[in-house]
Amino acid sequence: RGEAGDNVGVLLRGIDRDGVERGQVLVKPKSVTPHTTFEAEAYILTKEEGGRHTPFFANYRPQFYFRTTDVTGTVKLPEGTEMVMP
Repeated sequence: RGEAGDNVGVLLRGIDRDGVERGQVLVKPKSVTPHTTFEAEAYILTKEEGGRHTPFFANYRPQFYFRTTDVTGTVKLPEGTEMVMP
């Protein structure tokens, strides 16, 4: 028996394996609203902290990790900001 927040394996009869991807969620219909954009404030790790050692610019496409899944996003910098130095 799984509860909210648990990672589980599920047998879905009538669903092809190609129709399911790692990181998807199984929820009650209409209980979750999917989003395609979000606004965030981020701290970029320096090279010494194990992060980036080069700057990035507007439209940089990093991977964002959310619990069990990852997605490629696009960074939109604030107006007047040309690049971000780690």
